[in-house]
Amino acid sequence: MIRATDLHRSYSIGSKTVEVLHGLSLHIARGEKVFLCGPSGAGKTTLMYTLAGLEEPQQGEVLVDGQNIYELSLRRRALFRNKMMGFIFQNYMLMPELTALENASLATAIAGREATDRVVSLMERVGLADRLHHLPNELSGGEQQRVAIVRALAHDPSIIFADEPTGNLDSRNGAQILDLLFELASEGGKTLVIVTHDAQIASRGDRILTVRDGVVTA
Repeated sequence: MIRATDLHRSYSIGSKTVEVLHGLSLHIARGEKVFLCGPSGAGKTTLMYTLAGLEEPQQGEVLVDGQNIYELSLRRRALFRNKMMGFIFQNYMLMPELTALENASLATAIAGREATDRVVSLMERVGLADRLHHLPNELSGGEQQRVAIVRALAHDPSIIFADEPTGNLDSRNGAQILDLLFELASEGGKTLVIVTHDAQIASRGDRILTVRDGVVTA
């Protein structure tokens, strides 16, 4: 489903150059649940954004479902990403002026479709049937992350990228969110790529890829 080859990415901080990805290569099979782990600053999030077509590498290529995504124009890459991928972030990234249902429907709205029965059904599945018309500041952290999960799944993407999706939650809520994400993703045969620093959470995946010194070790 995802194949990356010889990725290089560096940043300039003042007069210093920091190489984050250093000839990194990996593959992720369709339907796999893969966790990207490693020490703080190792480049886990940079790698996720690169695999998702959000941060172009200085060298190397990324193939998603056979498509070299960095050969696409910015517009075509965005369309490809909107069709194929869903995103879940640690800080939820909900629009404060929109209701839970409207936030969950953003991906379908971007695709030019109104909120569908699928979105409402997913909201019910995650236990938010009575919270559809509440604003984010009226929801708990766990409820906001459930809205974010529905938003990521609403347009039925093939791949879900999640950046520390349980990082702002206590252990009980974090475990419930992960259970829910795994359940919904497994039903649709979706590929999960999750960044985490928590080894216990990562142990629940099919595979752990550790990012260290700019490369991946299985």
